[in-house]
This record gives sequence, C-alpha cells and structure tokens, in this order.
Amino acid sequence: MWILETTTSAGKLLSVFRWSLDFLYRSLAPLLCWLRAALSFPAAWKAQKQQVREGPGETPGGEEKEDSDVPTTPMSVNYHFTRQCNYRCGFCFHTAKTSFVLPLEEAKRGLLLLKEAGMEKINFSGGEPFIHDRGRYLGELVRFCKAELRLQSVSIVSNGSLIRERWFKDYGEYLDILAISCDSFDEQVNVLIGRGQGKKNHVDNLQKLRAWCRDYRVAFKINSVINRFNVQEDMNEQIKALSPVRWKVFQCLLIEGENSGADALREAARFVISDEEFEEFLERHKGVSCLVPESNQKMKDSYLILDEYMRFLNCRNGRKDPSKSILDVGVREAIKFSGFDEKMFLKRGGKYVWSKADLKLDW
Repeated sequence: MWILETTTSAGKLLSVFRWSLDFLYRSLAPLLCWLRAALSFPAAWKAQKQQVREGPGETPGGEEKEDSDVPTTPMSVNYHFTRQCNYRCGFCFHTAKTSFVLPLEEAKRGLLLLKEAGMEKINFSGGEPFIHDRGRYLGELVRFCKAELRLQSVSIVSNGSLIRERWFKDYGEYLDILAISCDSFDEQVNVLIGRGQGKKNHVDNLQKLRAWCRDYRVAFKINSVINRFNVQEDMNEQIKALSPVRWKVFQCLLIEGENSGADALREAARFVISDEEFEEFLERHKGVSCLVPESNQKMKDSYLILDEYMRFLNCRNGRKDPSKSILDVGVREAIKFSGFDEKMFLKRGGKYVWSKADLKLDW
C-alpha cells in the first residue's frame, strides 16, 4: 500500500514538472524565433540585395560571377573591328568567321561610350586592320580617338603588308604606337607560318615600316608568336638593330572555335610549344632590354577584347564567349561578362608608358 501511494505521488510530481517545462518552452518560443530571425537577417538581406543588383549569378560561359561592388574600368581595350586578313597564319586565334564591319559612325559611338567608362588606351587589330577601305576606315578611327576623344594612347597591330606611306602622311600624327607582327627573320619560316605573299618579303617590308615610323614620329613595336617553327631561332641581333620600344613575345595559344576544334577555321595544334620550350626561348633573348614576354597563363584573361560587333569576348573557358554589344546595353553591363582579370592585366605590365608624348624617343 505504501509503495502504491509513493508511486502515485511521484507520478503527480512528474506531471507538474512536465507542465512547468511545457509552459516555459511556450513562453520562450517567440523569443527564440525572434533571435534566430534577427541573426540571419543581415546575411539574407545582403544576398537579396546582390541578386537584385546583379541578376543571375552566371556568365554566358557558365561561371559564377564574382561578388564585387566595384565596376571594371576598361582602361585598355583591344578592338578587333574586322576579321578579314590577307595572310593565312596557321595559329591565328581571331579568324575570318565573318566579313562584318560596323558603320563608321556606330564604331565612333561605341568608342565614345568606352571613353566615358574610363578607357585611356585603344588598340585596333583584326584580322588585318588596314584591309578595310584601304586603311581609311582605320585612319578615321585613329583620328577620332586622338583628336576628339583625346585618349592617352592609340595603337595598331598589323602585319604591315598593306600599309603605305600615304597613310602615315594623313594619319601618323594621331597614332602613338604601330606594332608589326613578325614571327621570324627567316623568310622561309614566315612562309611556313602563313605570312608569305608571293614575291613580297615580309622581313624587307619590316625595315621600310621601321623607317616610316621614325620619319612620322610613331613609336615602333614588334609582336612575335613563338611556335613550333621559330622556337629555336635566335633573334637577338635583328631585334636590337630594329630597336623597337617593345618586343612583345607571345606563346602560341589555342582557342576553341578559332584555331582549335571541329568548327575552327585554323588548326594550330601543330604550332603549339611547351611552357619549357617557351622559357628556353626567353632565356636565349634575356639580353634584349625591350623584351616583354607573355605566356599563355598571362595572356588568356588579361586582355579586354571587343569583336566586330563591339561585344566583349570571354576566353575563360578556352573559347570566345561574347557578351551583349556595348552599343545595346552599355559598357558597364557588357563588361560584367568579359571574363577580364584586372589583377593579371596589371601583373603582366598591361599599364605602361603608352603615349608617344611621354616616351621621349630619340627619333
């Protein structure tokens, strides 16, 4: 009997204890919910704000977009306004997929937008930029950028085969730098690469262009793509004699859809060299003071490239994925999808003394 009464009392006591715990939980529950919401709100608010500001977090190439409140400034832009070319370089990574060229006034409108967004330097390239309208179209863009937009630097990359002295007379004063592509000082190697033009000699033409640059006060630069056919060449003597302000030395690069892959117009695999071979070439030419080396790693994402429709080209996935045109959505919106690595641009020396007024050359 005593045991039964004890058990009954314990049961009543346990019931009271459970009721007290339940009451305490129901009393504290609202407070706990409030604390949880308060602690999680800042993170949720930040994520919602970012989504509203930037939209979906993927680029056309499928990469997640980096969180940044600071817009990319297009300090230096490479405008490939034409894909047409009179050479057939086997490693070309911007091939003649279209023959489209923007109307001159539309191109000028786009250049003005870039200037307003912070552009300081423009580089015109192709294809071959002198092929369209015998260089007059290019000349008018050069004049516009220097005389009207007052850019610090206006430069051109060309194979040099179509340039005439008349062009220098008309437009030379507006041009800061002319870069001529020369991959070899052996004419037979140039022919193998695809820079041959019948009886014309690419190397001889280079000497003539060097003289015109001196006569018309244009800084002279040389670009060379190091590949399977020239990797063993010694160019020290010729480069020092030509004395360019910069000798840009690139490692042959594969871009899917341009010089690699099923839908490519070129097949550059046979031109590719290893990183070690590229380094050996650089070591052989380390005594050339104007040498500026650019490996594939430095080159791929450190250039802002506009195509013939004024779309930024994103090369992060080994191909060229275009943004929308700056003429349609503006520079700030289009540049989000450029894949541009601003840190690598600065690390590779993308910002340098690029105005001929500041170079203080001994003409």
